[in-house]
Amino acid sequence: MTTTVTAAAPRGDAITDRALALGVRRIFTAYEDVISDGGVDAPTAIRQASAVAVVRNPWIGEGPLADLTEATAEVAPIVAKLLSDRLLAAIGGADRVEAFGKAAVVGLDGEIEHAGALIHTPYFGNLLREFLEGTSIICFSDTRADAGGDLRVPLWHKTAAATRSHYQSLDVHLADAPHRDEIAVIAVASSGPRPHPRIGDRTTDVPVTSDILKGIEA
Repeated sequence: MTTTVTAAAPRGDAITDRALALGVRRIFTAYEDVISDGGVDAPTAIRQASAVAVVRNPWIGEGPLADLTEATAEVAPIVAKLLSDRLLAAIGGADRVEAFGKAAVVGLDGEIEHAGALIHTPYFGNLLREFLEGTSIICFSDTRADAGGDLRVPLWHKTAAATRSHYQSLDVHLADAPHRDEIAVIAVASSGPRPHPRIGDRTTDVPVTSDILKGIEA
Protein backbone atom coordinates (compact mmCIF):
# COMPACT_ATOMS: atom_id res chain seq x y z
CA MET A 1 0.00 0.00 0.00
CA THR A 2 1.57 3.28 -1.07
CA THR A 3 0.13 6.79 -1.14
CA THR A 4 1.89 9.86 -2.50
CA VAL A 5 0.65 13.42 -2.04
CA THR A 6 2.07 16.22 -4.18
CA ALA A 7 1.13 19.82 -4.83
CA ALA A 8 -0.87 18.60 -7.82
CA ALA A 9 -3.02 16.26 -5.73
CA PRO A 10 -6.80 16.80 -5.81
CA ARG A 11 -7.94 19.32 -3.21
CA GLY A 12 -10.97 19.06 -0.97
CA ASP A 13 -9.90 17.22 2.18
CA ALA A 14 -9.18 19.87 4.82
CA ILE A 15 -6.28 18.03 6.47
CA THR A 16 -4.64 17.28 3.11
CA ASP A 17 -5.11 20.85 1.95
CA ARG A 18 -3.53 22.13 5.16
CA ALA A 19 -0.66 19.67 4.78
CA LEU A 20 0.05 20.88 1.27
CA ALA A 21 0.01 24.49 2.45
CA LEU A 22 2.54 23.63 5.16
CA GLY A 23 4.92 22.09 2.65
CA VAL A 24 4.18 18.37 2.80
CA ARG A 25 5.67 17.01 -0.42
CA ARG A 26 5.06 13.28 -0.09
CA ILE A 27 3.18 10.84 2.08
CA PHE A 28 3.85 7.14 1.68
CA THR A 29 2.84 4.04 3.58
CA ALA A 30 3.99 0.45 3.53
CA TYR A 31 3.17 -2.73 5.40
CA GLU A 32 4.40 -6.27 5.71
CA ASP A 33 2.88 -9.41 7.23
CA VAL A 34 5.16 -11.52 9.43
CA ILE A 35 3.93 -15.06 8.91
CA SER A 36 6.75 -17.23 10.23
CA ASP A 37 10.14 -17.00 11.91
CA GLY A 38 12.80 -19.62 12.48
CA GLY A 39 10.99 -21.95 10.10
CA VAL A 40 7.86 -22.07 12.28
CA ASP A 41 4.58 -20.32 11.49
CA ALA A 42 3.48 -17.63 13.90
CA PRO A 43 0.24 -18.30 15.79
CA THR A 44 -1.29 -15.48 13.74
CA ALA A 45 0.11 -13.28 10.99
CA ILE A 46 1.45 -10.03 12.43
CA ARG A 47 1.13 -6.87 10.35
CA GLN A 48 3.75 -4.16 10.72
CA ALA A 49 3.10 -0.84 8.99
CA SER A 50 4.90 2.47 8.48
CA ALA A 51 3.66 5.86 7.36
CA VAL A 52 5.98 8.69 6.33
CA ALA A 53 5.29 12.37 5.71
CA VAL A 54 8.00 14.44 4.02
CA VAL A 55 7.59 18.09 4.94
CA ARG A 56 9.51 21.29 4.27
CA ASN A 57 11.71 22.19 7.24
CA PRO A 58 10.17 25.46 8.55
CA TRP A 59 13.33 26.42 10.47
CA ILE A 60 15.96 26.38 7.71
CA GLY A 61 18.31 29.33 8.13
CA GLU A 62 16.93 30.48 11.49
CA GLY A 63 19.94 29.45 13.58
CA PRO A 64 20.36 27.28 16.67
CA LEU A 65 18.72 29.73 19.08
CA ALA A 66 15.45 30.11 17.14
CA ASP A 67 12.19 29.40 18.97
CA LEU A 68 10.63 26.27 17.46
CA THR A 69 7.28 26.46 19.27
CA GLU A 70 5.05 28.25 16.77
CA ALA A 71 5.86 26.09 13.74
CA THR A 72 5.78 22.92 15.87
CA ALA A 73 2.25 23.70 17.00
CA GLU A 74 1.23 24.37 13.40
CA VAL A 75 2.87 21.45 11.60
CA ALA A 76 3.08 18.54 14.05
CA PRO A 77 -0.69 17.98 14.64
CA ILE A 78 -1.40 17.88 10.90
CA VAL A 79 1.39 15.37 10.35
CA ALA A 80 0.19 13.27 13.30
CA LYS A 81 -3.30 13.09 11.82
CA LEU A 82 -2.03 12.21 8.33
CA LEU A 83 0.20 9.41 9.60
CA SER A 84 -2.31 8.03 12.09
CA ASP A 85 -5.02 7.77 9.43
CA ARG A 86 -2.72 5.81 7.14
CA LEU A 87 -1.48 3.49 9.88
CA LEU A 88 -5.04 2.71 10.97
CA ALA A 89 -6.01 1.94 7.37
CA ALA A 90 -3.02 -0.38 6.95
CA ILE A 91 -3.43 -2.21 10.28
CA GLY A 92 -7.23 -2.34 10.25
CA GLY A 93 -8.26 0.01 13.04
CA ALA A 94 -7.03 1.14 16.46
CA ASP A 95 -8.34 -2.00 18.15
CA ARG A 96 -5.86 -4.05 16.10
CA VAL A 97 -2.84 -1.90 16.94
CA GLU A 98 -0.80 -3.42 19.78
CA ALA A 99 2.57 -1.67 19.40
CA PHE A 100 3.76 1.67 18.06
CA GLY A 101 6.81 3.85 17.49
CA LYS A 102 7.88 7.10 15.88
CA ALA A 103 10.90 8.65 14.19
CA ALA A 104 12.12 11.69 12.29
CA VAL A 105 14.98 12.26 9.88
CA VAL A 106 16.06 15.83 9.19
CA GLY A 107 17.83 16.74 5.97
CA LEU A 108 21.45 17.83 5.95
CA ASP A 109 20.70 21.56 6.17
CA GLY A 110 18.70 21.14 9.38
CA GLU A 111 19.37 20.42 13.04
CA ILE A 112 18.60 17.26 14.99
CA GLU A 113 16.43 19.52 17.15
CA HIS A 114 14.24 20.20 14.11
CA ALA A 115 13.52 16.47 13.84
CA GLY A 116 12.78 16.31 17.54
CA ALA A 117 10.43 19.27 17.38
CA LEU A 118 8.04 17.38 15.10
CA ILE A 119 7.86 14.15 17.14
CA HIS A 120 8.86 14.82 20.77
CA THR A 121 6.16 17.28 21.82
CA PRO A 122 2.50 16.77 22.73
CA TYR A 123 1.51 18.25 19.37
CA PHE A 124 2.58 14.99 17.77
CA GLY A 125 2.93 12.35 20.49
CA ASN A 126 -0.35 13.02 22.28
CA LEU A 127 -2.30 12.90 19.03
CA LEU A 128 -0.62 9.71 17.81
CA ARG A 129 -1.41 8.05 21.16
CA GLU A 130 -5.02 9.25 21.04
CA PHE A 131 -5.67 8.11 17.47
CA LEU A 132 -4.01 4.71 18.02
CA GLU A 133 -5.65 4.35 21.46
CA GLY A 134 -2.40 3.99 23.37
CA THR A 135 -1.18 5.25 26.73
CA SER A 136 2.54 4.41 26.70
CA ILE A 137 5.33 6.85 26.03
CA ILE A 138 6.23 6.25 22.38
CA CYS A 139 9.69 4.85 21.70
CA PHE A 140 11.58 6.64 18.94
CA SER A 141 14.55 7.21 16.68
CA ASP A 142 15.78 10.49 15.23
CA THR A 143 18.77 11.46 13.12
CA ARG A 144 20.09 13.67 10.32
CA ALA A 145 20.76 12.04 6.96
CA ASP A 146 20.85 12.42 3.21
CA ALA A 147 17.95 11.25 1.07
CA GLY A 148 17.44 7.63 0.12
CA GLY A 149 18.53 5.85 3.28
CA ASP A 150 16.95 3.38 5.66
CA LEU A 151 15.99 3.86 9.29
CA ARG A 152 15.27 1.15 11.85
CA VAL A 153 12.36 2.33 13.99
CA PRO A 154 11.68 0.66 17.37
CA LEU A 155 8.22 -0.26 18.65
CA TRP A 156 6.82 -1.41 21.97
CA HIS A 157 3.39 -2.10 23.46
CA LYS A 158 1.03 0.84 23.21
CA THR A 159 -0.37 0.46 26.74
CA ALA A 160 2.30 -1.61 28.55
CA ALA A 161 5.73 -0.42 27.44
CA ALA A 162 7.59 -2.94 29.62
CA THR A 163 5.98 -5.91 27.87
CA ARG A 164 8.99 -7.55 26.23
CA SER A 165 6.97 -9.61 23.77
CA HIS A 166 6.24 -6.45 21.81
CA TYR A 167 9.81 -5.13 21.62
CA GLN A 168 10.45 -5.11 17.88
CA SER A 169 11.67 -2.85 15.08
CA LEU A 170 10.70 -2.01 11.53
CA ASP A 171 13.06 -0.95 8.74
CA VAL A 172 11.72 2.04 6.78
CA HIS A 173 13.16 3.01 3.41
CA LEU A 174 13.13 6.74 2.71
CA ALA A 175 13.15 6.90 -1.08
CA ASP A 176 13.93 10.46 -2.27
CA ALA A 177 13.65 11.84 1.25
CA PRO A 178 14.47 13.93 3.08
CA HIS A 179 15.92 16.58 0.81
CA ARG A 180 18.41 18.91 2.50
CA ASP A 181 15.65 21.35 3.50
CA GLU A 182 13.08 18.74 4.57
CA ILE A 183 12.13 16.51 7.48
CA ALA A 184 10.76 12.98 7.09
CA VAL A 185 8.38 12.18 9.95
CA ILE A 186 7.59 8.51 10.54
CA ALA A 187 5.01 6.59 12.56
CA VAL A 188 4.96 2.80 12.81
CA ALA A 189 2.57 0.24 14.26
CA SER A 190 2.24 -3.51 14.70
CA SER A 191 -0.80 -5.72 15.18
CA GLY A 192 1.02 -8.07 17.54
CA PRO A 193 4.23 -9.18 19.24
CA ARG A 194 7.28 -10.91 17.81
CA PRO A 195 6.32 -14.22 16.18
CA HIS A 196 7.43 -16.51 19.03
CA PRO A 197 8.04 -14.42 22.19
CA ARG A 198 9.50 -16.49 25.03
CA ILE A 199 12.04 -14.45 27.00
CA GLY A 200 9.75 -13.76 29.94
CA ASP A 201 8.73 -10.44 31.36
CA ARG A 202 9.15 -8.35 34.48
CA THR A 203 6.33 -10.32 36.06
CA THR A 204 8.21 -13.61 35.60
CA ASP A 205 11.85 -12.48 36.04
CA VAL A 206 13.98 -13.87 38.84
CA PRO A 207 15.94 -11.25 40.80
CA VAL A 208 19.21 -10.51 38.97
CA THR A 209 22.10 -8.35 40.22
CA SER A 210 25.82 -8.14 39.55
CA ASP A 211 26.24 -10.86 42.19
CA ILE A 212 25.83 -13.42 39.40
CA LEU A 213 29.30 -12.40 38.17
CA LYS A 214 31.06 -13.05 41.48
CA GLY A 215 33.63 -15.78 41.30
CA ILE A 216 34.12 -15.47 37.54
CA GLU A 217 37.74 -14.71 36.75
CA ALA A 218 38.47 -11.84 34.37
